[in-house]
Amino acid sequence: MAFDPYLHFQGTCRQAMTAYQQIFGGTLSLMRYAEAPDAPAAMQASDLVMHATLAVGGRMLMASDFPPGMAGEAQAAVTISHIASSDAEARRQFALLGQGGTVLMDYQPTFWSDGFGMVKDRFGTHWMVSAPWRQA
Repeated sequence: MAFDPYLHFQGTCRQAMTAYQQIFGGTLSLMRYAEAPDAPAAMQASDLVMHATLAVGGRMLMASDFPPGMAGEAQAAVTISHIASSDAEARRQFALLGQGGTVLMDYQPTFWSDGFGMVKDRFGTHWMVSAPWRQA
């Protein structure tokens, strides 16, 4: 069994998920509210994303914009933990996630990994990025 995160954005889902695809690779699929079968009138003209899936390495990152007219706080209390394939890859991904965002903890060696850092990206998503864990 696996748990896959589902993020909610306030109108920036397409940009965020496209950026995440550029950072992590994978296959991205997007569906707008306007494309939903039997979409209500308020959604028929919407370019907001109803559902997005980024499939990477057997896992998925899913997301959507809040429905048209609905308010909400994107990722207010959620952090995505990501373990990269190498320290170099973790550093690259951390740097890209930090562009236009806020570094909460600099990427640095820890007792469990050669590198770990925390960042809030420009879309409001919090990330913990780590190099592979050290073997005990």
